[in-house]
Amino acid sequence: MSQETSSEPARVDVGKGLNSGALGVVGSTVIGLASTAPLYSLAATLGYVILAVGAQAPLVFIVACVPMVFAAFAYQELNREAPDCGTTFVWGTKAFGPVTGWIGGWSVAVASVMVLANVGEITGQYFWLLLGNEEFADDRVIVVVTSVVFMALMTFISTIGVQIGERLQMVLMAIQMLAMALFGGLALVNALSGANPDSVAFDWHWFNPAELTSWSGFMEAVLLALFIYWGWDTCLALNEETKNPRKTPARAALSSIAVLIVAYVGVSVAVMMFAGFGDTGTGLTNPENLDDVFSVLGGVLFGPWGWFLLLGVMLSAASSTQTTILPTARGTLSMAVYKALPAKFSELHPKFKTPWFSTTVMGAAAIVYYVSMSIISEDVLADSLTSMGLAVALYYAITSFSCVWYFRATLRDSARNLWMRGIFPALGGLMLGYAFVQSAIDMISTDYSETVLLGIGGAFVVGVGAILAGFVLMGIWWLRPNSRPFFRGESLNRDTPVLVPDED
Repeated sequence: MSQETSSEPARVDVGKGLNSGALGVVGSTVIGLASTAPLYSLAATLGYVILAVGAQAPLVFIVACVPMVFAAFAYQELNREAPDCGTTFVWGTKAFGPVTGWIGGWSVAVASVMVLANVGEITGQYFWLLLGNEEFADDRVIVVVTSVVFMALMTFISTIGVQIGERLQMVLMAIQMLAMALFGGLALVNALSGANPDSVAFDWHWFNPAELTSWSGFMEAVLLALFIYWGWDTCLALNEETKNPRKTPARAALSSIAVLIVAYVGVSVAVMMFAGFGDTGTGLTNPENLDDVFSVLGGVLFGPWGWFLLLGVMLSAASSTQTTILPTARGTLSMAVYKALPAKFSELHPKFKTPWFSTTVMGAAAIVYYVSMSIISEDVLADSLTSMGLAVALYYAITSFSCVWYFRATLRDSARNLWMRGIFPALGGLMLGYAFVQSAIDMISTDYSETVLLGIGGAFVVGVGAILAGFVLMGIWWLRPNSRPFFRGESLNRDTPVLVPDED
């Protein structure tokens, strides 16, 4: 393949040693959905989104989906050309060079570690709530210890194979989607019956952008919504372990997004109709309910069966804990193969054919980060979740722009190429880039965050600081002799053959 043209993708009939062909479309889609933790994600963000934009929350979920779809098109096109488990790292390097690729890979790891800390805590807390022990659920030490145990368990499951993880995720996903459907259905029925005096009637104005009153609030809400969609790209990180790696992962990713948009908009509308927008009682802007509106409403809607919703939220967070480790471990494996990280990260388990070292390091990093943030402050942990959206927006934008630049010579070949490789990915990159810049600016304000660090918003310090730390670590690795093939463009460049197994 020349620098300016894109012919049939180069391929060698070898892989990195991963268990090829282990996942099909259904399994890949389930893992993509599980990574987003749909039930927990909506429960944790709906209140804050409504606080930021009011009744326009459903509009926010639709708007946030648009750049996700455009980015998914970029993933689809790049994955057809180079189905590498390094995804953003590999594609960013092929398009723009080693520095961009390395920071893209780092951003994936940063986002994953931050969200792992959060979903790990939810798993631990809801474990005790499910057992009816609110005293333990409110005890920070017990919650942290329990969460660490769950995170270690999910790291182990990720090590022993994606097929075992796939079967586990199908069970967990079935339970949480059933809980989500029941929750939305019961909310709608009770809203229409007038059982709750705070209920409001459905209004099409909830989807009207002209009703938005604050651009800053809208951008804050969109960044939160990006968080609840984030995770579908796990399908792409498992491409080398998927049947038909050039097509199946992208189909699974787009299917995941389609399911999520229907679930998020449908359930949020039903919950808004039932609970209303008040700041007392079951109202969605009640300060006491913001962290998890579902657990409060679940007791009202499910009655004695409220434990089932608690189970759904706990399993949602637990499943995301396991699936979030997968793409980071595959990403660092790929980086090591191309000499962007120490070779140790490329080691595979001899029996399970999984990147055992990368998986263990990612799990351990998440545990250390979570415990450290918990010791400092719960508020700092909350700010780290908010700032995680910066890393997500950054690496999705890198992928989107990489698609446009990598395929620039083919954009005029057909209308399909122009739209799928050029216009849509470019729009996605611009939207996500703007979300990154605007959100970073907003996070500087001390009013945006739960904490104040260095005289500015804690979310800015944590989010931007984590990304800048990547440049420092990259510089340290750059000084090592083993890194020279990568930074010289020798081990990975535009013409480097794709190291994936041949298709069946």
